[in-house]
Amino acid sequence: MRRTLNTTLAEHVGEPVQLEGWIHRRRRLAAVTFLVLRDRSGLSQVVVSDQAVRAALDGLPEETVVRVTGTATANAKAPDGVEVIDPVITALSAPAVGAPVELWRPHLDAALPTLLDHASLTWRHQERRAVWELAAASLRGFRATLDAAGFTEVATPKFTATATESGANVFAVDYFGRPAHLAQSPQFYKQMLVGVFERVYETGPVFRAEPHDTVRHLAQYTSLDVELGFIADHRDVLAVLREVLAGMVVAVAEHEDACSRAGVEVPVVPEQIPLIHFQDALHLVGADPDEPDLAPEHERELSRWALREHGSDFLAVEGYPALKRPFYTHPQPDDPRWTNSFDLLFRGLELVTGGQRLHEHGDYVTALTARGQDPGDYGAYLDTFARGMPPHGGFALGLERWVARLAGLDNVRRSTLFPRDLHRLTP
Repeated sequence: MRRTLNTTLAEHVGEPVQLEGWIHRRRRLAAVTFLVLRDRSGLSQVVVSDQAVRAALDGLPEETVVRVTGTATANAKAPDGVEVIDPVITALSAPAVGAPVELWRPHLDAALPTLLDHASLTWRHQERRAVWELAAASLRGFRATLDAAGFTEVATPKFTATATESGANVFAVDYFGRPAHLAQSPQFYKQMLVGVFERVYETGPVFRAEPHDTVRHLAQYTSLDVELGFIADHRDVLAVLREVLAGMVVAVAEHEDACSRAGVEVPVVPEQIPLIHFQDALHLVGADPDEPDLAPEHERELSRWALREHGSDFLAVEGYPALKRPFYTHPQPDDPRWTNSFDLLFRGLELVTGGQRLHEHGDYVTALTARGQDPGDYGAYLDTFARGMPPHGGFALGLERWVARLAGLDNVRRSTLFPRDLHRLTP
């Protein structure tokens, strides 16, 4: 007999079925025991009235893996209006040991350290699992949107000889006796590959030796990177980002059950994302006009303004100071103090950094020299720009941050399967 998933039981009323999954909960009454079985699709109810089967079930704790064979029967009070009766229950694993949390409860009210220490177990909870289901949906929407727009998915090295941005937050590694780093970003490689494919994207891990122990920083996270050629300026990049976000939101919205379980309010991506210059943003929040960056409280205030004035959960801030941006960032043509770059805020948090890049070899030499860096340290990268590169730009979106804001989570670790930070290297 083939396995039947819980959510398809209604298609087999009156038929013999075979279910396989985890014992989610057992409720023992005087004459009958109700077994709630969980598989990847959801929950089902099994009615156990045979005394021998009831006794055997008493010895199988929650989270034990079992096979159930029986008959699917209509019952309006059961999940999806169907339950399994006259079951034969076979354990497929040894009885599960006691768990630090009760996964059958509707809400998992456990402290963050408990959630993370026992992640392989706590991710089984329906609310927790829904969070990553929406992350997976977001990835599908990201890929589908870019594939349809003529982008090529690429995979770049995670060992690098030089830092992509600053050398202050890289993980140094011994690479067969030579110094190397874990990649902070695929930035250099995705720019090189614009010279091959014109439009590229990548999804993969990036590594930051962040000294920050905050609710928004991780030492490893999943970066959704995009780079495209033949642009006019950074606003062309922002237009692609808008389409990507819209595609991700559509993919998320298709998972209504996961949205419900995770308590997600699906955002609306406006046809044109509201845009404000960095100088005006500082003025709007009453910050010092010489501030080189937006503080977290500024991001929250700007997001409230965007929602109030534009009805948008999204706001793009353009024109960040050149001193705050990497050397490859294109200056604002009419005032080189500022750049053709942007950050995208989503519900009070910076989610995306993007912009136009330099594309002329001479400009790279000048930019690096001005920052006291030796262009010779970037030989393979700079060689690309000596051989003909179009005007280009791109962006990077942090998947875990996106999901955390989407689900209204108070800490990015709650949307990370196995987070890595200042203190955590296991599980």
